[in-house]
Amino acid sequence: MQNRRQFLTKAGLATAAAGSATLAAPYVKAQSPIRWRMQTYAGPALAEHVVKPAIDAFNKAANGEMEIELYFADQLVPTGELFRAMQNGTIDAVQSDDDSMAAPVDVSVFGGYFPFATRYSLDVQALFYKYGLAEIWQEAYGEVENVTWLSAGSWDPCHFNTKEPIRSLEDLKGKRVFTFPTAGRFLSRFGVVPVTLPWEDVEVAVQTGELDGIAWSGITEDYTVGWADVTPYFLTNNICGAWIGHFFANTERWNEVPEHLKTLLRLAMDSSHYYRLHWYWAGEADLRVNGAKMELTTIPDEEWEQVEAEAEKFWDEIAAEGGRRQRVVEILRQYREVMRKAGPPYRYG
Repeated sequence: MQNRRQFLTKAGLATAAAGSATLAAPYVKAQSPIRWRMQTYAGPALAEHVVKPAIDAFNKAANGEMEIELYFADQLVPTGELFRAMQNGTIDAVQSDDDSMAAPVDVSVFGGYFPFATRYSLDVQALFYKYGLAEIWQEAYGEVENVTWLSAGSWDPCHFNTKEPIRSLEDLKGKRVFTFPTAGRFLSRFGVVPVTLPWEDVEVAVQTGELDGIAWSGITEDYTVGWADVTPYFLTNNICGAWIGHFFANTERWNEVPEHLKTLLRLAMDSSHYYRLHWYWAGEADLRVNGAKMELTTIPDEEWEQVEAEAEKFWDEIAAEGGRRQRVVEILRQYREVMRKAGPPYRYG
């Protein structure tokens, strides 16, 4: 009997020890971390603000399970080839607008700067996550093979920065301007000549006379990337209050990511959107007041109303193409009407 009790006691202690060992087993990382290559539309100086802090934070929080290598504008592939490169797996993820990367979806015309679609940066998030644009983008990209739309956010307004002052619509005629595809299509109605160049060539193109100006950003980016050094005039009128940009991923690569890392990446993207909201909002005001490199010019309101009226015609033309384009224009108009009826601070005048 004593031998039996000793046996049971020893067996119980061994079982308890084994159970303790099981509970205390350390977490073991995957031996081969997931590695992605992401390319942004932005050059190095701009990427330091619009995407790099979020990716750095993600890499740190992923704790060795996943690492995203960030590449800048045109570093791996030209910006206009970003979509195809992501689709075929040359790169794993992209930060861009639909328009610049030539996404073959009907909603791409609204990416970047769709004329007067937004007045303030918060309009973008409201339109996507309250008024239904997110579902439309998911639907559109769901029809495209091997690309997943992940998230939308806002950037800066679209202003002209030029070598010569712009004080009337007449001053725009014949100006060769670096801008986005849809914005250029619209601005050509006022005699602007849209020019497409690699992002890193823009500053030199202004210096050599190939460009007369830029309509690609607000004043924050002009100072950040060095354009304020070569374009001394900034037009305070804008054709859109906020750039609409997105994060995308190669679908096959996205599906390989475990759920907890997907959640972490979505949080990182949200942190990027949040950073840009306050960085641009503060920068646009501060540099208008305190910036020493650019002189502010303005086209009078009564003359600028011609541009706003032409934008209405442009919206009608896009809506007449039907399908999702019509649905998006209807949402933009519904949203604008709500903002107008709400009055200040949502809309003035």
